[in-house]
Amino acid sequence: MIQINGLNKSLHGGGHRVDILNDINLTIPTGQFVAITGASGSGKTTLLSLMAGLDAPTDGTILIDEQDITKFNEDELAELRGQRFGFIFQNFHLIPTLTALENVALAAELNSANGSQKKSAELLDAVGLTDRFHHYPAQLSGGEQQRLCLARAFVNEPDIVLADEPTGNLDSKNSKHILGLMIDLHQKKNATVVLVTHESDVAEKAERTLVMGDGKIIEDSMPTAP
Repeated sequence: MIQINGLNKSLHGGGHRVDILNDINLTIPTGQFVAITGASGSGKTTLLSLMAGLDAPTDGTILIDEQDITKFNEDELAELRGQRFGFIFQNFHLIPTLTALENVALAAELNSANGSQKKSAELLDAVGLTDRFHHYPAQLSGGEQQRLCLARAFVNEPDIVLADEPTGNLDSKNSKHILGLMIDLHQKKNATVVLVTHESDVAEKAERTLVMGDGKIIEDSMPTAP
C-alpha cells in the first residue's frame, strides 16, 4: 500500500517560492491500477518522482507498506527502488551499448536476481520482442523500445510500477499495444501501477483516475460497476 499524508513540494529561486504540490493526501491499495491526469504543470510527474524516492518533499510523509521513505537515506532508497519498484519512462533511458536482452538482464542482475537471462528472455517474448533479443536500442523502433522498457520494468517482479507518459511518444497502434501489455502484466503479477498520462483513452483503462490541478488532487474517481 502507498499512503501519502500532507505532501507538499516547493521550489525556491530568485527570492520567490513556487508551490508544486499542495497538501496531497492519498492512499493507493496494493494491486490497484491508478492513472494520474491533469494539465501540464499540475504536478503529476513531481508526485510520481516523490513516490519513487527520486525527489524529496518539502514536508509530508510517503509510506510504502507503513515504511516512511521520506526518512530513508540514498542507499536505502536505492535498495527500495531496486527491490520494490519498476519504472517505465517516456524517454526510455535504455543503455545504447547493450542489446535488448542485456538491457533487461542488467536490471535483474543489479538486484541480484537469480536466472536473470531466462527471466529476461521470457519477458521479451511476452512483449513481442522474440526476434529482437540481440538488437541494440538504436536498431529498434520507438514502439519496440517502449516494449523493451516494459520488460525491463517487470523483470524483478516489482510490487509497484511507476510509469510516466509511457505512451506519449507512440502512435495509436503502439499505444494500445503497450497499454494492453501493461494491463496484462499488471494482472498476472498483481502489481500496483501508477501511470501518469494526458491521454483520456489511456486513463479510462485504469481502475481509478486522479485528476490534478494547481498541485492538488481535484478529482478522484473509479468506474461505476455495471
